[in-house]
Amino acid sequence: MSTAAQAMATAASRLRAAGVPDPARDARLLLAHAASVDAARVTLIAPEEIAPEIAERYEQLVALRAVRVPVSQLVGARAFYGREFKISREVLDPRPETETLIDLALGAPFDRVLDLGTGSGCILVTLLAERPDATGVGADLSETACLQASANAVLHEVAGRAEIIQSDWFEAVAGRFDLIVSNPPYLAVTEMADVAPELRDHEPRMALTDGLDGLSVYRIIAENAQSYLTANGRVMVEIGWQQGTAVCDIFSRAGWASVELAHDLDGRPRVVCAAQPA
Repeated sequence: MSTAAQAMATAASRLRAAGVPDPARDARLLLAHAASVDAARVTLIAPEEIAPEIAERYEQLVALRAVRVPVSQLVGARAFYGREFKISREVLDPRPETETLIDLALGAPFDRVLDLGTGSGCILVTLLAERPDATGVGADLSETACLQASANAVLHEVAGRAEIIQSDWFEAVAGRFDLIVSNPPYLAVTEMADVAPELRDHEPRMALTDGLDGLSVYRIIAENAQSYLTANGRVMVEIGWQQGTAVCDIFSRAGWASVELAHDLDGRPRVVCAAQPA
């Protein structure tokens, strides 16, 4: 029987050999999950021997991580904007860079928000949690994603202000909104072979790529969103870091006012913001 420290060292070595980024961190997080302790307490149990049932769970988790199943799917949760969101392989894993979209959205008032392609609901739920008087709609084509978003709305106590609908972008959406947000599938189909295995093999393909040039959803939003916005409404869409010029052009050609490009904390183009034309 090995100690927790020995088990983590072995796991980290195995993950490193499998090409997993930051293997020591993942080994620690997975042990915490297997032992049902907070990740911050793992160092406290490091000298202790691991019970056989925990060791077995840990072995299974490490084996799955070695074939690049994301940690968030293995532990069933991911932190986003200071909250824990329930995650499954049916929804896109929330990314830190998406918090840029949240910061920008919270930079101006809104009473009603629409989140297109809501997935886990992390964007919609976060915005409603940060704005207790706001209401919103989350739309997704995937029924499973809608269920996941609804569960996260309940978890963070905004379910009474959040309507989750199954919709192919605007198809089932009604009414007008002060803010429309989206993190759409923006990878071109030709890029899919080069993305990390965690994304390519274990996250929903429809949340990653449109199967075309990675820009088709921006065209849909640019061409249709004005009909769903209030007079002073705004649209904010997350983009791939090389798509800034192309997406800005799409919105400008569609007649949007003050089309702007915002950068994330790494200085990469990350969000295109557009205002309802006067």
